[in-house]
Amino acid sequence: MILKEFSTYIQSRKDEIIDGKTTATRILCDWIRFVITKNPKGHVDKIVHTEILLAENKAGDFFITAKSESGRTLVKALYNFALSYEHYIMQKWLTDKNPEDFKK
Repeated sequence: MILKEFSTYIQSRKDEIIDGKTTATRILCDWIRFVITKNPKGHVDKIVHTEILLAENKAGDFFITAKSESGRTLVKALYNFALSYEHYIMQKWLTDKNPEDFKK
């Protein structure tokens, strides 16, 4: 249920990954920030509020941590999903490219 919500969000921003404007882990941070800053209404919002803590400094560096053992499992699953989605998108993008496409 939580991975499905995040999946929908990251899929809506896949062009940013392809263009190199952001990374999947940055999108994960944005999604967590979005969920945490709003008033929790559904189960996903409540679980993220309860289980995940997001810290960010002025330079834009962020740290996602869990508040409990179940939160640690959730953070790990979200992080792994973000990385695998980024790899999948880049693999699809590379399929029709040739080495000559990358020469200056």
